[in-house]
Amino acid sequence: MLVLLPPSEGKADAGTGRRLDLTRLSLPGLTPAREEVLAALVTLATGDPETARATLGLSPGQAGELRRNARLREAATAPAGRIYTGVLYEALDLASLPPAALRAARRSVLVSSGLWGAVRLTDRIPPYRCPIGVKLPGVGALAAWWRRALAPAMTEAAGDGPVLDLRSGAYAATWTPRGELAERTVTVRVLHERDVDGVPVRSVVSHFNKATKGRLVRDLLLAGARPRTADGLVTALRDLKYPVLEQPTATGRPRVVDVVVTEL
Repeated sequence: MLVLLPPSEGKADAGTGRRLDLTRLSLPGLTPAREEVLAALVTLATGDPETARATLGLSPGQAGELRRNARLREAATAPAGRIYTGVLYEALDLASLPPAALRAARRSVLVSSGLWGAVRLTDRIPPYRCPIGVKLPGVGALAAWWRRALAPAMTEAAGDGPVLDLRSGAYAATWTPRGELAERTVTVRVLHERDVDGVPVRSVVSHFNKATKGRLVRDLLLAGARPRTADGLVTALRDLKYPVLEQPTATGRPRVVDVVVTEL
């Protein structure tokens, strides 16, 4: 099973180990594309500050983010599983997983990224600021950039097993499984159900969404789930007592399921 996660805006303050080496990251076929995005981001961060802040959506008080981007090639790194923080990764709580579950996470999880395309939890990266909605000089819109680069690498990473796609919409746009692989892919939406004047109302709420996705992956890892098909993946979620509602899906498109939660 391949699990696709979004990154987090929140990141560790600093790495703790060696400098960045793109050639040591997973999915080596992405190295040339990563190098171009990295070069463009560093060039932007070392140029006009106002232009850089506007491009990256930073306020004047976030000058530290620009300095961090400017030093990406020299900065200390840490495993991506430690760099990414925020609600989803707090709920996943990698540090507390038992050894077998942690090994499974390292094998199965890929994190989408505007800068790296996708990385495994063990890949050593520095903290950075590069949202997927950014347009970098010389590279253009990152979502379109990665759509051109990601397909072969992601298809190979998926192998012949199911794919659990928990990416947010902007990151999901960078790679859409097609054909037979799409039919092995399960995309999860998290809906918050609450009572409004006696009527159950469901809506997407960011905090519930992120926390639930983190817990969902954690529970699958702790259970040692190894589904071999999309049906098996949906069954595994139900066995873990997640309320799963399947949505109609066109042939050749990823399956969409809703996980309904009533509390965080």
